[in-house]
Amino acid sequence: MDRVTDVDVLITGAGPVGLSLAIELGQRGISCLAVERNDRVGYSPRAKTTNVRTREHLRRWGIADTLRSASPIPPDYPPNVVFATRMNGHELARFENAFNGSRVRNEMYSEEAQWVPQYTVEEVLRGHATSLPGVSVAFETELRGLEQDEAGVTAEVADLRSGAVRTIRCAYLVGADGARSFVREAIGGRLSGSGAVAKNHSIIFRSPDLARRQLHGPAIMYWLVNGDVPAVLGPMDQHGLWLFMATKLANDIDPATVDPVELIRRGTGLADLDVEIVRADPWTAFSLVADIYSRGRVFLAGDACHLHPPFGGFGMNMGIGDAVDLGWKIAATLQGWGGPRLLASYDPERRPVHERTIRDSMTNYATVGNQLVRPALEAPGEEGDAIRQDVGAAIKASKAREFYTLGLVLGARYDGSPIVVPDGTEPPPEDAMVYVPSACPGSLAPHAWLADGSSLYDHFGTGLTLLLTGSVDPEEAASLIETAGHRSIPIKLVAPQEPSLPDRYQARFALIRPDQHVAWRGDVLPEPGPLLERVTGHA
Repeated sequence: MDRVTDVDVLITGAGPVGLSLAIELGQRGISCLAVERNDRVGYSPRAKTTNVRTREHLRRWGIADTLRSASPIPPDYPPNVVFATRMNGHELARFENAFNGSRVRNEMYSEEAQWVPQYTVEEVLRGHATSLPGVSVAFETELRGLEQDEAGVTAEVADLRSGAVRTIRCAYLVGADGARSFVREAIGGRLSGSGAVAKNHSIIFRSPDLARRQLHGPAIMYWLVNGDVPAVLGPMDQHGLWLFMATKLANDIDPATVDPVELIRRGTGLADLDVEIVRADPWTAFSLVADIYSRGRVFLAGDACHLHPPFGGFGMNMGIGDAVDLGWKIAATLQGWGGPRLLASYDPERRPVHERTIRDSMTNYATVGNQLVRPALEAPGEEGDAIRQDVGAAIKASKAREFYTLGLVLGARYDGSPIVVPDGTEPPPEDAMVYVPSACPGSLAPHAWLADGSSLYDHFGTGLTLLLTGSVDPEEAASLIETAGHRSIPIKLVAPQEPSLPDRYQARFALIRPDQHVAWRGDVLPEPGPLLERVTGHA
């Protein structure tokens, strides 16, 4: 074996989740190595929606504009979703500004969502991660075994090109290694839930003429509702690269057994469409959650601990949320200001978010193209018009919650967390579509645009932030700031002169965590020691 290499954190999996964790750690000065068994990660687009919350994390990391510029889909491309019988057929319904992708500035968030292939997201994340001191990524490298003790984890990793095996000693190990997670198996974790929901078939193809020949204008997604080949179609660039996903064929025929060119031509209605198949990817949708998210110094993130159908665009984004929650807590623990209970809050904070999101994705998956088909849906004349009107109304009623999800994306909260201090108030009712900003402890800190054009979030620190919301004398905060300094807890005092903040926060003070969630709020600062002990996991 090669010589032992020491690193603070070993990450298995260098997809969006592993790379996001590497960034969260690297920007905090924590050394980490991400190992990936494949020669790269992104061949298929997989995720296409980088949602509002994920883009806010990218903004915090300084790469939101980088992703916007790198995308093969221009940022001003209309974020519309169209339901139609076929690409040359009847339009049934239309959802504009899907996923909040419009670039028009919104008071509730600092970054709009973006329609961009996952492989582009990975390229941007990888470029930034490897630019950070102490962060490295090794492809064609596989975790073969791990053992842990009270002081750390010893892992064996193999270079799949040379066959060389080396031992790596790390303080923590995180499995971001996907649905077939080696790490999950190694710590005795098991997935449970509804299991396999349905088989699907995704096809990447090239057809420069499709955009010109279709009748429904530019959109990020076209749902093709017909009894022949119900499918979902979307552009991957502006040069004729498309993703086609057959949802369910008649008589339960497996789409993978049908010629992909035939599927595309039948689904789109363009029988003579010139099609070049780039890649075909059969896959199965699951609804599963792991029974444990960690054991000792080993943690799970992303698909390693939760799986669900991809309807609503939650998967990659939820995994990146795991990386953010876990990343700042590992960093705080290694830096000495995070207490022994800090990392223990990972499961009770993230599991309710996963379970709620999975419930909503299953609801979305309950209505796919084949379930919307009606006899004579494509018939000409008044009979067909009446049926299409009814189906269009059904689509509007059942599918809006899939494309307008701000209540789920920004409404995720940690009010039951052991490191959040409740104040006796109730958060707004959960609603997948409607987001009501609230500073109720555990919630995402309400956003605001400041007079200089900056986002309130731009002023938060990398550690804790004490936000003064109105005409508060900063001297009132001196004791808390001084106590944090004595305990080596990074804290930043922010006192913007923004008149809307007292109403938004309903308190004179708010203590904000590194992930921009509210840890505590109040009109009077309590004894600083117990408060800081609670929110940093010492109490």
